[in-house]
Amino acid sequence: MRTNYCGAINTEYLDQTVTLFGWVHRRRDHGGVIFIDLRDREGLVQIVCDPDNVASFQVAEKIRNEFVLKITGKVRRRPEGTVNTALVSGEIEILVATIDVLNSSLTPPFLMDDDSISEAVRLEHRYLDLRRPVMQSNLRLRHKVAMAVRIFLDQHGFLDIETPMLTKSTPEGARDYLVPSRVNAGHFFALPQSPQLFKQLLMVSGFDRYYQITRCFRDEDLRADRQPEFTQVDIETSFLSADEIMTLMEEMIRGLFKSVINVDLPNPFPRLTYADAMFKYGSDKPDLRVSLEFTELTDLMKEVTFKVFREAAEKPDGRVAALCIPRGAALSRKEIDDYTQFVGIYGAKGLAYIKVNDLGSGVEGLQSPILKFLPEDTINAILARTNAQNGDLIFFGADKAKIVNESLGALRIKIGHQHGHAESGWKPLWVIDFPMFERDEEENRWQALHHPFTSPAEGHDELLESDPGRALSKAYDMVLNGSEIGGGSVRIHRQDIQSKVFRALNISDDEAQQKFGFLLEALQYGAPPHGGIAFGLDRILTMMTGSESIRDVIAFPKTQRAQCLLTHAPSTVDEKQLKELNIRLRQIETKPV
Repeated sequence: MRTNYCGAINTEYLDQTVTLFGWVHRRRDHGGVIFIDLRDREGLVQIVCDPDNVASFQVAEKIRNEFVLKITGKVRRRPEGTVNTALVSGEIEILVATIDVLNSSLTPPFLMDDDSISEAVRLEHRYLDLRRPVMQSNLRLRHKVAMAVRIFLDQHGFLDIETPMLTKSTPEGARDYLVPSRVNAGHFFALPQSPQLFKQLLMVSGFDRYYQITRCFRDEDLRADRQPEFTQVDIETSFLSADEIMTLMEEMIRGLFKSVINVDLPNPFPRLTYADAMFKYGSDKPDLRVSLEFTELTDLMKEVTFKVFREAAEKPDGRVAALCIPRGAALSRKEIDDYTQFVGIYGAKGLAYIKVNDLGSGVEGLQSPILKFLPEDTINAILARTNAQNGDLIFFGADKAKIVNESLGALRIKIGHQHGHAESGWKPLWVIDFPMFERDEEENRWQALHHPFTSPAEGHDELLESDPGRALSKAYDMVLNGSEIGGGSVRIHRQDIQSKVFRALNISDDEAQQKFGFLLEALQYGAPPHGGIAFGLDRILTMMTGSESIRDVIAFPKTQRAQCLLTHAPSTVDEKQLKELNIRLRQIETKPV
């Protein structure tokens, strides 16, 4: 039997005989003595094969990378000058007594300590990629985070309850993944985008405090921080206010970061209203490590002759804002052109700017192609509001508020991190007081900003019918370093309020009954006040590990095309399976090359 893990042996085991199992990380033949770095999930240990032990030496001569071995030997100190302080086992080595090859290996397509492997190759051979120390470390950290969450929630009275994976399709957010029913021909289940409705029903059922670390599914376009299937830490509780829920969840996240990666997060987290977040940073998930803030200029631009600024200021949904970059006047024209191209990704039609070379010289001390279109008093007001100093650069955004916020907000982050306007470390906050709804211009109707089960703020339920655009909600998002890591709200627990929200969303009573009748009925049977939150486990781990992609903290992820390169899923199925499901495929049109 195994006595130890390879990477956990140290000088405490000197002169002891140990039995180890692992993979050959590297084999080195030093002309008479063979060294093997044996690897398991805990790390490496150096194995020494002495030619005096003829049987073991002959086996060692045939060993290659990734062979699976069983080693028995004595722990001894490494010779002076060969200590490796980077390893737990770096002061010792194992002198082999016996060595058994449990399995051989083909030559792997990459070395396990190679950091330059293409992601496609890694995902195609994921079982080998997961042997790499960095991936082993990531998934071990994932286990520690999940365990810390479970311990905290258990200590605070939360019950781990599973909810269904085959549910009813209620397409109000992202696209559902549909599962055809063989037994009920022509009918479909949906894989859950979230356990939202079931966890609310558990509150109606009197379980009071629920949690689940669960898989969720969304058929949406993918990015580095998205997957078609992902993991949520899903939480719901009864009889707590929004403040009480936020305080409890903040305590959990603070403890999590301290216990797992020894990071002290502030107590309490700062809170910022949605309106202030958009006004100052153009984002509802602001990165507070970046010190730059917007300056509002809309009121200044309503009378100027510069058409771009004036028309944006006159729009009901328009905005003109500035972003002052300290020492930004040193930026070259090429850098400014590159930033102009960058904001174009977010719909901005251009990027006006003013370089502040010498405030003492008035307008003559400024450099910009737009100065001739602006009155001197307006220019002075811009300089005063932005508090610009010599050597600064002022960028402008002028368009619909959504475009200005997204483009200048992204520029703020990019410049902040590129040019020394961002702190290191961790900056969490809560964003609160979200609007209930946002306008869908294409469909000309209101959409729920979070989801349609979010409770309106105190006194705002009357606005659901008279002025939905002004209604605020009891929603709250936890943001960390510019990423939303958790989103939640107090839920609607009264049937009449829930019906009002559905009507505001242009969901008729018949449609609401068809899609959500079970919820509306349940709310009439003594539903308690309740609320909760869901944390993105994969996203938190990506940040903790400093990984570039969410795929690096998931054992078997999909690509950005929602494919598994390892198993080649999704794949076609045979005609017999389709027939059993009463499904006939439409002919896929192929475009001419």
